[in-house]
Amino acid sequence: MKHFSHLIIGTGQATGTLLGKLIPRNETIGVIEADKVGGSCVNYGCTPTKTLVASAKAFHQAKRGDFYGFHTENLTLDYSKVRDRMDSIRNGSSNGLTSWMNNTKNVELILGKARFVGSKKVEVNDAVYTADNIYINVGTRPSAPPIPGLNTVNWLDSARLLDLKNIPKHLIVIGGGYIGVEFAQVFRRFGAQVSIIQRNSQLMPREDQDVADTIKEIIESEGINIYCSANTINITQKPNHKEVNIEINGESKILSGDQVLVAAGRTPNSDTLDLENTGIKTNNRGFIEVDKYCETNVEGVFAVGDVNGHGGFTHTAVNDAEIVLDKLFGGDRTLYDRNMIYGLFTDPPLGRVGTTEKEAIKSGKTVLKAIKPMNKISRAKEMGETNGFVKILVDAETDLILGVSILGVGGDEIINMFATIMHSKITYKQYRKIVLVHPTVSELMPWTLDGLQEIK
Repeated sequence: MKHFSHLIIGTGQATGTLLGKLIPRNETIGVIEADKVGGSCVNYGCTPTKTLVASAKAFHQAKRGDFYGFHTENLTLDYSKVRDRMDSIRNGSSNGLTSWMNNTKNVELILGKARFVGSKKVEVNDAVYTADNIYINVGTRPSAPPIPGLNTVNWLDSARLLDLKNIPKHLIVIGGGYIGVEFAQVFRRFGAQVSIIQRNSQLMPREDQDVADTIKEIIESEGINIYCSANTINITQKPNHKEVNIEINGESKILSGDQVLVAAGRTPNSDTLDLENTGIKTNNRGFIEVDKYCETNVEGVFAVGDVNGHGGFTHTAVNDAEIVLDKLFGGDRTLYDRNMIYGLFTDPPLGRVGTTEKEAIKSGKTVLKAIKPMNKISRAKEMGETNGFVKILVDAETDLILGVSILGVGGDEIINMFATIMHSKITYKQYRKIVLVHPTVSELMPWTLDGLQEIK
């Protein structure tokens, strides 16, 4: 049995943040990884997918040469080079983290599947490890809905899709959430026929209706077929294709495609750890229960990242680690201090922070709303990227900004400015006085507030 001062299970983005503060303390650190070093973000999520998004946008923009005033005859896609670029970036990130740990004297990287054999005892490859503090950072995995016939076909999840050597002829996407929508646009731009099957009546049901409807219009305009309020009845493997039988508006319809992507949710990996051998509690969805410092009900055992159910994003996982470090070494961050912020990396992207409009209405507060279409913003027009709009919500009583949605060029970057404003409790009237660089998209954000009206 070997004892560490700190034992980290999983190597997602929270782990790098933890190591950055723990290594200089010269205390012993064990890091366990059962799969690829770097976790889902580096290997299957943010890094490879946003690399594909960039390639898809560049290819798409090149096709718009006539709009910008140049010609692009005989434009072709070399997907093998797209994949090589993607793999180079993600493998570089994974290898860099591996090298860092292997070349740090007080860190031991342990490759293998971890399971708890006691509240603070972890077994890997028949060896048992204990630690003063244990950090569970095992993330989530794609889950498959109970669709008849699904287990008889070679379906893809978001990780296996990245391993395809060729662009599908027809990619059928089951699930109209963030992952499904991003991949749908990427592979449509690469030349695939793409269909999205969404059980809910609204694409991306967590978003406000106006945001979801605009995204739907944008990707439909690129030739993506979207079936909302559609139930997947069954899937059948044929000799050269797969058939997906859906029911929509009371009628049956069969979609034929060579690849099926299932993007219908994720499951926490807590069930891989044998937590029944500990006192660690999980909720009814399998997420590990934590307090405001990400500590479980077992003292000295923390759960960070997607597995605790308080975020589901790389940036929230990193913030979880910062919260834990504050708890251990002094600081005042907690889970309850942050505004939820995230991006959808379609083109144009969506940046979101704080309260949605439908949440604001339910709150009972008097809420003001301002909207500005992107086609009214000079910089967007100059760039030729006028799809989308900006929506800002304000508390009428306090003048504080409650939430912002930026669906448009630069939205994924501009939203960070609003996160800072909201965290610092700067009123919208103070923000309105700020002078910003011209010509930019962000300079029109304060001017948008001139159109505030009460939500009825």
